[in-house]
Amino acid sequence: MPQSKTSPIWHPFTQHALEGKMSKVVRGDGAYLHTADGRRIIDAISSWWVVTHGHCHPAIVRAIQEQAGKLDQVIFAGYTHDPAEEVAERILRLAPRGLDYVFFSDSGSASVEVAIKMALGYWHHNRKERTRIVVMQHSYHGDTIGAMSVGARGVFNATYRPLLFDVDTIPFPAKGRERETLNALASVCRTQRPAAFIVEPLILGAGGMLMYPSWVLREMKRICEAAEVLFIADEIMTGWGRTGSLFACEQANVTPDIVCYSKGITGGAVPLAVTLCRSEIFEAHYSNDRTRTFFHSSSYTANPMACAAAKANLELWEDPETRRRLTSVIGMQEKALEAFRNDARFENVRRTGTVTALDLKVSDAGYLAGVGPKLHSFFKDRNILLRPLGNTIYVMPPYCVTTADIDEIYSGIREAADAFGDSGSGA
Repeated sequence: MPQSKTSPIWHPFTQHALEGKMSKVVRGDGAYLHTADGRRIIDAISSWWVVTHGHCHPAIVRAIQEQAGKLDQVIFAGYTHDPAEEVAERILRLAPRGLDYVFFSDSGSASVEVAIKMALGYWHHNRKERTRIVVMQHSYHGDTIGAMSVGARGVFNATYRPLLFDVDTIPFPAKGRERETLNALASVCRTQRPAAFIVEPLILGAGGMLMYPSWVLREMKRICEAAEVLFIADEIMTGWGRTGSLFACEQANVTPDIVCYSKGITGGAVPLAVTLCRSEIFEAHYSNDRTRTFFHSSSYTANPMACAAAKANLELWEDPETRRRLTSVIGMQEKALEAFRNDARFENVRRTGTVTALDLKVSDAGYLAGVGPKLHSFFKDRNILLRPLGNTIYVMPPYCVTTADIDEIYSGIREAADAFGDSGSGA
């Protein structure tokens, strides 16, 4: 039994036997979080990658407040409302051309479940029993059963292995080995005739902030298209400017057959997710036969207040100032990272868009590296919210971050290397 119980809450991705008292946050403001004990913390990872324009952005807060006084919730089967209709129309205007329908859900994992079910339903209703899913090594798509099944097997899901369905896995396109990945995808598409291939475009998030070039994404889409395999893009993390364009697929000039968006869709204010698809996927389910209905929902599908937040966020993305801000953050990140490229304590120093990552050299690299919790605690003591993936330190700030904030973040990373790198006293 726990030696001391300070709260009845069981926190996510937290080993309570090793982690002390939780920091109580009482207020958010731009790039900062303010705690009950008076500290101001720089949110250098956008509170798990969701906050884009900054905490409590006035336009988004105002939209939620106004909607709360009009319509808070309504069943979304047989009913609709303006916020959802407007979000769907706006997001289709911004998304890659060729996507036609929007299905609402309330989390990234749920949007992936929807995508998988759409793909399987498409083939089933076309009387072609194609059920295999192809995935990429080191991928992560969420923590529900279907999303775990299409993610990498490992520490995240080992306990639940009996529940996971089998998939075909292709290698990550490491630098210099991209062709190996493409050949593997072509081979599995040819021999297994899978239903779909799901991939995180340009950056694999929880798998270690692994990055690959846009031409590889474009080639993967071409291979799937030639083999008539549905291409699912998981843009839950990579969307909303993180890779430098609004959506990562834009950089490869790729239109997925199905795409998942969440996290920054509301600017990080409230939960919402969407799964977009081509018309032929919707039409495979469209019938006078009720058994061909797409059987998926959540109680809060297209919640009006969440949709109001999303609408306000989409309006911000139509403002040129948002794009200018994005360009500014990219420049600040690249400039800050430059000093680390020749630092012998780090390896694989990398950046895609607004996201940077670098691996601290330690003897036990990987997600469970012993240095991971030490780094997290070290940054926390310095009022910087960084949550390394083992020995991989990454920075993914809100777009309102300042040069001073960036300097403080990377100063903390340098100090952490002094303390915990292979030559540091804390190793």
